[in-house]
Amino acid sequence: MLSKPKITPDHLGKHALVYVRQSTPKQVVHNQERQRLQYALVERARALGWQQIEVIDDDLGHSASAGTQRVGFKKLLATVVLGEVGIVLSTEVSRLSRTDKDWCHLLEICKVCGTLIGDAEHIYDVNLTDDQLILGIKGTLSVMESSVLKSRLFQGQEHKAKRGELYKLIAPGYICADGKSLVKDPNVRVQEAIALVFEKFRQLWSVRQVFKWFHEEGIELPVNKSVHGKTQLVWQLPTYEAVKYMLQNPVYAGAYVYGQRHTTLALGDDNNVRKKSVQQRYDHARVFIPDHHEPYISWEMFAHHQRLIAANAHRIAPQDEAAASVRQGHGLLTGLLRCGRCGRKLHVRYWGKSGTAARYVCRGDFSAGGRYCLGFGGAMVDKRIGEQVLETIRPLTLEASLQAAQSYEAAQRESTQALRLQIQQVEYEAARAFEQYDQADPKNRLVTSQLESRWNAKLEALTQLQEQLQAMQKAVTPLSETDRQMIMTLGRHFRELWFSNDCSMALKKKIIRILIREIMVSLDEDTRNLAFIIHWSGGCHTTLSMKKPLSGAIKYKTPEQDIALIRKLSVRYDDGEIARVLSKLGRTTARGKRWNQTRVAYTRKQYGIAAVDKAHRDPTILSLGQAVRYTGVSDTTLLKLINKQLLPCHQVAPYAPLEINKSDLDSDPVRSILEHLKATGVLVLEGVSLPRQESLFK
Repeated sequence: MLSKPKITPDHLGKHALVYVRQSTPKQVVHNQERQRLQYALVERARALGWQQIEVIDDDLGHSASAGTQRVGFKKLLATVVLGEVGIVLSTEVSRLSRTDKDWCHLLEICKVCGTLIGDAEHIYDVNLTDDQLILGIKGTLSVMESSVLKSRLFQGQEHKAKRGELYKLIAPGYICADGKSLVKDPNVRVQEAIALVFEKFRQLWSVRQVFKWFHEEGIELPVNKSVHGKTQLVWQLPTYEAVKYMLQNPVYAGAYVYGQRHTTLALGDDNNVRKKSVQQRYDHARVFIPDHHEPYISWEMFAHHQRLIAANAHRIAPQDEAAASVRQGHGLLTGLLRCGRCGRKLHVRYWGKSGTAARYVCRGDFSAGGRYCLGFGGAMVDKRIGEQVLETIRPLTLEASLQAAQSYEAAQRESTQALRLQIQQVEYEAARAFEQYDQADPKNRLVTSQLESRWNAKLEALTQLQEQLQAMQKAVTPLSETDRQMIMTLGRHFRELWFSNDCSMALKKKIIRILIREIMVSLDEDTRNLAFIIHWSGGCHTTLSMKKPLSGAIKYKTPEQDIALIRKLSVRYDDGEIARVLSKLGRTTARGKRWNQTRVAYTRKQYGIAAVDKAHRDPTILSLGQAVRYTGVSDTTLLKLINKQLLPCHQVAPYAPLEINKSDLDSDPVRSILEHLKATGVLVLEGVSLPRQESLFK
């Protein structure tokens, strides 16, 4: 012990830390000898005199390069800082760190705390200049070694990828024939299953709908799956991500792509270096080789699929692209309209009581404090564009009917064909299981029992699939001649079908999107006309114009004279009385409906007209009924005085209640005429001689 002056009793009184690390999970599983060498440092620590030994192996399977979070290394630093560690042991410096930052940090802490560093051969004291120099050189060499090794490996991979021969994980549907070339999987079931994914997407236009169709039909797809540590092709009902992977992978279009993911180092919120990975477009990858192998679909079809998938994203992208997925919303032209003024796509907004009235809006520079470019109701525009589409496709409706009949029969064959191929494979697997069982020694029950159970499982699966096929075949109803005639009739009456409520909006949108690529729309401020330029998918253009549809606030607006009358009447009368006056005058609401108390109240609220304040009504102004009660004579008598212009009165509008001032009733000659009437029962008006009446008063 005395021959090792670097190790003091103070060091031996503390812990010895043995740090164990391997860079990847693969090394942890397969490189067991290297692991044993690192754990053997425990015996070396005992031989050096330590009794308290702790092993830190939390970082097994974690790299020591920049951007990697190592829990074990942080634990090691924390323990050394507490002053409880006499020595840190590792087989070599590269186990401790592959970065200058971590290495210098460890040396600085060990120097302050007086902790030794040891490997399989030497002990180092950081406080000694020579040892510090050696450790610095070893740390630099460790960092450089890691950089050189990575650089060589990446250069080799890059060179092989540029030849199109590097395959880290082969997509389902392909195999590597001779280690260099990529060819289609010879399994017919695999080929038809992959082709079916693209066929259904062309019909359904949605990744999710394709995913749901495979689950509803119970059709399995080949996927890469880890089985006992090895990647194998297995059959299962697909996940959403598996379907999306197939539709977005350019390998199925015959292209070889390498280096789509670009990785950089960046500082996180905690000032630690982290790896940042960005997925680039396939045509921006480091290696892109079109026409590399036999495709399942053409490159043009693949590009079309990517546009459909991008259009189905329901997030407003930074480039201001409108969401354009096909759904049941009433906006027929959603995602097709583009503003002729600013070039942005128009967005659809839904209004109305039920929220189904579509309105197309261009944001313009509204978000920057400006204004909307244009906006208009969708009902009339959708109808006009729909009529233009019908006029364009009218000569082809019969041919489309024939193709629809053929597509119906083909769709029924797709499901049954996929199930037949699955049955063929299970029959083969059942036959193989029987052969293995038949060749086994019957006396060895430990083996034959397992082989028999596998054989029975395959037979049960085969029986279930055959029953499923029989049920599916019974459900298949081939088109009869009557059905064909009905389909042809629909082709001849396509216009009536288009405007029928039985034709779903999603189907109309699909037809529109097949025929039209884009529609440019602009507004003439002087004439208030909308001008449309329809860009058809075939490359032709059609122009049309129409008056801009008026919004409900303008088209269905209460006339100003009615608003003025309601404003005058509401000072003294309630909503019911106002509705009676408007109806007597033959007035109707903006939508042509009869006025009632509720509609008057709604209109007042819309225009900010206050209701009558009955508590503070002027008591000196009386209605005809109030004047009758005040004077004690009949309303006929008062009307005669009014007609003779002896009694002044006021009326806001024809059929409105009469307004009589109380002071006019108390003034001459009205007061004297009424007193004479009450005394004699005779109504005497100037210039009028009336016969004697029976007294109204006892």
